[in-house]
Amino acid sequence: MNTLAERINSLRAGKIAETVSKRLAEFNSFKNKNNSEWFSELCFCILTANSKAKTALSIQQELGTKGFMCCSANEVKNCIIRNKHRFHNNKSRFIIEARNFSEIKSIVRKMDEFKAREWLVKNIKGLGYKEASHFLRNTGSKNLAILDRHILNLMVENRMISAFPKLTKKSYIETERILKKFADALSMSMAELDLYMWYLKTGEVLK
Repeated sequence: MNTLAERINSLRAGKIAETVSKRLAEFNSFKNKNNSEWFSELCFCILTANSKAKTALSIQQELGTKGFMCCSANEVKNCIIRNKHRFHNNKSRFIIEARNFSEIKSIVRKMDEFKAREWLVKNIKGLGYKEASHFLRNTGSKNLAILDRHILNLMVENRMISAFPKLTKKSYIETERILKKFADALSMSMAELDLYMWYLKTGEVLK
């Protein structure tokens, strides 16, 4: 069996590389977007916790930036239900409460990405380290790991880690450090590596 590095390098030399580059450019473009668009992406990442990214994306597309900011809790909840997404009560509540930080771009852009992640985990209900890293990657950060089940399973399968970890803050950062060494060996950012690894497990390049 080819090593993980060989599989990723093969993808980089193939057609999927164009899709990955396009997605990375979309993430980088967030530096020119406004607070409302950043808030919409924050809500998307709240929705992804313990749930499918595809249905979270459908909700984001249905509600739009205005909906996340202005819809009632019931309207947000019903949208989540319509899209057959999990935890509609908690996630609608988290989105409504997150409106206290609607100027999210202005807040996190004052910090480096690691301090911003700590702030997000502390202040935004519904965000753990994975979701906070996801939000920051989607808005242009490049050095954080999004340790979802696909990435962790691939790490276990390729003996980068011995077992699927229980992700405390300490174990998250330790696992992230292992992944960062792998990204450095491939001469790519963590943001790029995540997209290739996710593609290997799902056959898709989402966000």
